Amino acid sequence: MSTVIDPQSTRVDVPVLPASTESHSTPASARATGSAKPKRTLGRRRNIAIIIVLGVFASAFAAPRILDRFRNQTNNFIFHTVERDTLPITVVERGNLESQRDVKVFCEVDDVHGDGIEGTAIIWIIPNGEHVKAGDLLVEIDSAGHLEQLDLQILDTDRVRAEQIQADVIHINQMSMNKTAKAEAELAVKLAELQLEMFMDSEKGTHKLEVDAIQREIDDTENEILAAKAKLQLARNEKDGIEALFKLGYQSKSEVDRTRLDYLQAQSSLAASINRLETKMATLRKKTYYEWQMSLLQFEGDVETTERNLEQVQLNNEAELAQAVAALNGANRALKKEQERLARYEQQLENCKIYAEQEGMVAYAASSRYSRSSTIGEGALLRKRQQILSIPNLTRMQVKTAVHESVQNQIKEGLPVTIRLNAFPDRAYTGSVKSVDVLPDQGNWANSDTKMYKTFVTIDEDVQELKPGMTAVVEIHVAEIHDVLTVPVQAIVQSQQLTYCYVERQGRVERQEIEIGRSNEKFVVIKSGLVENDRVVLNTNAIVDE
Repeated sequence: MSTVIDPQSTRVDVPVLPASTESHSTPASARATGSAKPKRTLGRRRNIAIIIVLGVFASAFAAPRILDRFRNQTNNFIFHTVERDTLPITVVERGNLESQRDVKVFCEVDDVHGDGIEGTAIIWIIPNGEHVKAGDLLVEIDSAGHLEQLDLQILDTDRVRAEQIQADVIHINQMSMNKTAKAEAELAVKLAELQLEMFMDSEKGTHKLEVDAIQREIDDTENEILAAKAKLQLARNEKDGIEALFKLGYQSKSEVDRTRLDYLQAQSSLAASINRLETKMATLRKKTYYEWQMSLLQFEGDVETTERNLEQVQLNNEAELAQAVAALNGANRALKKEQERLARYEQQLENCKIYAEQEGMVAYAASSRYSRSSTIGEGALLRKRQQILSIPNLTRMQVKTAVHESVQNQIKEGLPVTIRLNAFPDRAYTGSVKSVDVLPDQGNWANSDTKMYKTFVTIDEDVQELKPGMTAVVEIHVAEIHDVLTVPVQAIVQSQQLTYCYVERQGRVERQEIEIGRSNEKFVVIKSGLVENDRVVLNTNAIVDE
């Protein structure tokens, strides 16, 4: 029988004693007739009420004496002596074993559109649980559809490559033609400029040479006129002399006629020379004025025309070259796309055979009950990026666990860890913390308000006979606190934001408020409230202190 004590008041919970045998008995006459039963029940209820009232009054007077007697009975408690010690701070969690390097094998083959089948079938697959080495064939997927697409793509790639070669030749020819057209236009400009320069040269220019030639002709004509005048004068003198002799009878009529004819010829020759001189003078005036301006305008116009033609040729060259370049770039891009598509089909064909990247054990991927995909096996249809199997390295293992949010900030990468497995309880493995997530595990949010942080712990040695999925217990060694007072955690009581324990002092058990520090699974650090060699109660459930 236990008694509930409140040290802050005089209230004592007194256990209810069972009623006497007599109060529960029923007379034979009442059992026989049944008429005495209501009176007996009413009397029993009145007796119980009287007992309760008397018990309440009695407990009010007897509570101090009962409390003292309870505290003096220290032989009912289990004590622990407070002492200084080194407290290892550890975090213990459970988790599952997995490989440190678990190579997952996925289906990298696209579904062939238009074949009426959703997915790609497995032709052959290595048995589940088989041990493989690096380079062994794991899966062979149906490649018939991809092989047909590859053949068609080869033809398309060759056709586009021919178009690209033609576009490249056109581009090269266009660059050559542009150079030729530009050179011809530049030559025309230079010739026109040279013609203008030759015309404008005041010493050796074409205009100067033509004027000088006309001037020489004028000079020759003037000399002819002088000679014609002299010849006319001689013919006149000869005619006059012959006519005078004819009158005297010394010359014949025919001689007179001859001299007169010579004179007329001399006059005609002089007139012709004068006409030629006038013509030459008119030609000189036209050459030096009208033809000069006309030729100047013509040559200057030729220069401007050839320059504009050069600009036009350059613009045409740029436009035609841009078209050739655009056509070539388009052909190059088209060829690149076809080559990429060809390489993808070739890669798809290679992906139909999957080889092991490392040595390990084959483990088929588990099919989800929410997935429409069938169980992994020969004939099963695979979708793109569907996991087929995995190859865990069984010599290097790790534990996937989770730590509580209250200790997440204490877990650091590299902390030493002791690992034990339920399958091999007599073995202990050394390890270290690999990583701790910075965000809580989302899968735990829907189940509880408590946040757990996914943590990975590696086993830092090669292992044998361990399998993925085995249950493991990890003990993370966070720190060690030296020379501190410690008590077992079962000696600590926390109630209404108060922390205390029960201490034996002078043969009595007293409640002592304390301040605690860090703790592990078994012990807690005492900062104040206790001293070394104090004895604290371990079985605090023997005292119910409200």
